[in-house]
Amino acid sequence: MLAPTAHAADGYEYVAMGDSAAAGPLIPNQDPNLLCFRSEMNYPQVAAALLGAELTDVTCSGAKIDDFSGRQHGILPPQYDALSRRTDLVTVTIGGNDVELVQAAVSCLNLLPEPVGESCADRFTAGGRDELAERIDALVPKVDGMLAEIRDRAPNAEVVVVGYGTYLRPGGCYPMQPLWARDADYVQSSVDKLSAVLRERAEANGAEFVDLGPVSEGHDICAAPQDKYFEGIVPTSEAAPLHPNARGMAAFGRVVADRVSNPGA
Repeated sequence: MLAPTAHAADGYEYVAMGDSAAAGPLIPNQDPNLLCFRSEMNYPQVAAALLGAELTDVTCSGAKIDDFSGRQHGILPPQYDALSRRTDLVTVTIGGNDVELVQAAVSCLNLLPEPVGESCADRFTAGGRDELAERIDALVPKVDGMLAEIRDRAPNAEVVVVGYGTYLRPGGCYPMQPLWARDADYVQSSVDKLSAVLRERAEANGAEFVDLGPVSEGHDICAAPQDKYFEGIVPTSEAAPLHPNARGMAAFGRVVADRVSNPGA
């Protein structure tokens, strides 16, 4: 574990931006702002404690890139407003809601084994196209614009883009988690593609990237309750379905803090 650094003494300011994968819906203790379902044990909180940073956490469940400049739920300040020339560190996890990944995964549920039901992989790739892949590719200009805006508002900050993790192992674990094997592989491949695009755009825009895929291998929704970093369709700990739990957030926060302390590692 990293020891708190000298950052605290010189007012090291950290702004965390993003969606529910960063916010931590339903993980105790929840922030009093109940609109965002934001945990006080999410990865930004863990990383901030390890770095000795002053954290402004504006992550919010359900956020899309447009919510960084607009008012989510019609009343929340834009996430960009938390940034300034004083900001030393920015982390951001975003894109899942823009391409509706969780909704896609939920649509893949099949309570009965093949061939009873419909394969979501077949549905999303019908006609020789891959609908989710197309949505992810179309996100590139928005990600570039987001990173440019962050850089403009926080020109002195280190910017760290944090990807999404390994939610499903190869072949899944039907029927424990009710996704057929090929559908589980399709969902995880789409998550991996989104993370790959985020990595590519981060590197193209001079930002760091933290890959949570390897960190969470073996800790997916099929793992034993004491080992999993993500909750399945029916959670076994206090966290939202198909989202990180407290154990996962602790692991992710450590990885983020380590990358900030060792940039380029």
